[in-house]
Amino acid sequence: MASAVLTAWWAQLAAVVAMTVGAAWLMDLSLRAFTGTLRRPRRRRRPVRPARVAARRPARRPVPVAVPERRSVQAIAADLRRLRRELALVSIGSAAHRAGVLAAYDDVLVEAARSLEVAHRLPETCPGEEREVERLRLAAALADTGLVISDRQDRG
Repeated sequence: MASAVLTAWWAQLAAVVAMTVGAAWLMDLSLRAFTGTLRRPRRRRRPVRPARVAARRPARRPVPVAVPERRSVQAIAADLRRLRRELALVSIGSAAHRAGVLAAYDDVLVEAARSLEVAHRLPETCPGEEREVERLRLAAALADTGLVISDRQDRG
């Protein structure tokens, strides 16, 4: 009788499927055990309602973080020197790169003028010769206030 049950095609199919599923489960279990990812399943917590949480603990006030309004003058001067060196080197490079470095230099010049309270009109001037003259005038005014813009080898 036992041999008649195993000769039926549906019984053989069920046995093969059961063995395949069991083998896959054992391979997964052994792989997780060897890789260290085998963990016991955790019980799920009941969701806590926000009203209960608020009633249990006092409200926290966020601690205000002191954020400086402006960068330090030393950092601005270092950026100006770096961008000035890069402008001198990029004169033979691509026009797009030069325009980007020049725009960054203008932004840092304006930032330095605002932090040292030097009057300027660099953002209002049109690109070209007038803007270049204003850029040089602003750099000279910043140097007159004591900001070191040029490197040592530039000064002689």
